[in-house]
Amino acid sequence: MAKQRRRYTSEFKAKVAMEALKSQRTIQELASQFELHPNQISEWKKELHERASEIFSKSKKPSETDTHSTGELYEQIGRLQVEIAWLKKTLSR
Repeated sequence: MAKQRRRYTSEFKAKVAMEALKSQRTIQELASQFELHPNQISEWKKELHERASEIFSKSKKPSETDTHSTGELYEQIGRLQVEIAWLKKTLSR
């Protein structure tokens, strides 16, 4: 039976990467503490270092929740338009 891959939250990744950037412990020590492979910690550290400037950028992209709520609104508008058309048809009889 194959072992299922572990999935990590973005908060956990950020925590580990920040610890690695602090350089208070070696990557090997962090790997044993968080039960990760050292290459994984190095990869997260590199990604945090490269993408840290995006946190402070002025132009913010819409978050996933914003686009999700927009889709729900369009769906509701469509339903209401169908109801209005049905009511107009029913009341004109």
